[in-house]
Amino acid sequence: MAEAVYLLCAATSLACALLLVRAWRADRQRLLLWSSICFVALAANNVLLFVDRVILPTTVDLSLYRSLSALFGLGVLLYGLIWDTA
Repeated sequence: MAEAVYLLCAATSLACALLLVRAWRADRQRLLLWSSICFVALAANNVLLFVDRVILPTTVDLSLYRSLSALFGLGVLLYGLIWDTA
């Protein structure tokens, strides 16, 4: 059951990213670009979670890479919210 939740979270994040990219291409508002990059990184985080928990053996730990992808995505969104919208 957890595997399905991991995949659904990744699919939802990717769908949000695609919708944000489509909206950014139509309007060219930079906050949409930062949000779409954030959601791409969060989708990568969810894919890495699936790979770490389901596919790879328990001796391999991808938690650092998962944390870095989430940190990158949220950092990009924070940059866009603070410096780009002012």
